[in-house]
Amino acid sequence: MLSESQDEEQIIARVAALDIGKAELVCCVRVPPEGNPKKRLQEVSTHSTMTRSLTELANHLVDLGIERVVMEATSEYWKPVFYLLEAHGLQPWLVNARDVRHLPGRPKTDVLDSVWLCKVAERQMLRPSFVPPAPIRRLRDLTRYRIDLVGKRTAEKNRVEKLLEDACIKLSVVASDIFGVSGREMMAALMAGEQNPKVLAQLARSSMRRKITELEEAFTGHFDDHHRFLLSRMLARIDGIDADIAAVDEQIEVQLAPFAVAAERLDEIPGIGPVAAAIILISEACDDRRPPH
Repeated sequence: MLSESQDEEQIIARVAALDIGKAELVCCVRVPPEGNPKKRLQEVSTHSTMTRSLTELANHLVDLGIERVVMEATSEYWKPVFYLLEAHGLQPWLVNARDVRHLPGRPKTDVLDSVWLCKVAERQMLRPSFVPPAPIRRLRDLTRYRIDLVGKRTAEKNRVEKLLEDACIKLSVVASDIFGVSGREMMAALMAGEQNPKVLAQLARSSMRRKITELEEAFTGHFDDHHRFLLSRMLARIDGIDADIAAVDEQIEVQLAPFAVAAERLDEIPGIGPVAAAIILISEACDDRRPPH
């Protein structure tokens, strides 16, 4: 038997939604009028994404008592808006476009899009994506930048090896790491104008001295001024990247201080490797708004 239901739609009373672009954003605000919570007042406005304009918008939302501000993850443009609203005590929600794309009735224009997103948000049909707290964000920025630097250094080292091959210098055939102490001294001598394979081979250190004969053969090539110029630029770039990585590592150590215990524990797990790997795990895998402890 069918019976009467007293269900009432649960909505968020005061909500805002943002459609964010590079230069400007569209904000839709929906709030109840005084004395009639079942009706809705709506305001749609356009704002610059410059800091002053965003601050004015944040203050306006605070004055309206907005409970939640919803925005989509649009490229990198959402980040400064999210962080500024967060700093003003608002509750920003970042939603994934894939989660809202299947919802019916989505319009095409920015203005209507912000209104639609606001209506969807007030009916609690969205869920937030995880945005890490500031300490994790800083650590994540550093570790990701370090990964980029290491990739650039690897690419530059590959260029050096190809350049030596172009000059028929087969150093990489004999030495497992041409950028070790012996390899760098030999390449420095090449850049200084040394052409004698016997002299270059004698620069080998430690275990490399067992390969003197092979090194003499490896340095029998046609290394000229063109190769010398390019090699000097490539090695200078590698040294510069090494210095940048060292500076980033120092900053990572500073930012890692609150997570030192967690990093040490991760480092003890077989297969995880050095603390650097633990740093990446902390910055990329943290899924809680509290710092790991």
